[in-house]
Amino acid sequence: MAKAVIVIDVQRAFFEQEPLPANAEQTIDNINRVTVAARAASVPVIFIYHERPQNGLHADSEPWQLQKDLVTDVDDRQVRKTTPDAFLDTDLQSQLTEIGADQLVICGFASEFCVDTTTRRAAGLGYRVELVTDAHTTHDKAHATGEQISLHHSNTLTSIISFPQKVEAVTSKSVSF
Repeated sequence: MAKAVIVIDVQRAFFEQEPLPANAEQTIDNINRVTVAARAASVPVIFIYHERPQNGLHADSEPWQLQKDLVTDVDDRQVRKTTPDAFLDTDLQSQLTEIGADQLVICGFASEFCVDTTTRRAAGLGYRVELVTDAHTTHDKAHATGEQISLHHSNTLTSIISFPQKVEAVTSKSVSF
């Protein structure tokens, strides 16, 4: 069984403009802890980039780039997407097949949209998923804080028993490679 780390939408448009996501700095630190450990164990890291051309988030633009404090490596992979589902109309699944990954460690932004949708899709496709509960976040909303939303989705996703594989909750300190 081989793992890959999926880092979803941790881009300047979401992490370097006010308002910042809940616990933004700590989330970045936790993502870095996961990706640095993954690379040390020769586990591939895939950064997912969201694009919204209709709202000005164009590929290769400054806001589209990864958040400046993320630790990256020349061997990291990229996937561009236009929906909350990192598998829909992208080459994510073919990249995972190419590297032989059947286990995914998922973190990133936004807990209730792209993290949730991609996690559900991965689990539905039969991937073993570890959701890094302290390494995904979102913005505050009128109905709940970003921290509450992230906690809710961590608990919901790891409680679903109808997927071929149960989504497991891990922290940035407990994930192992």
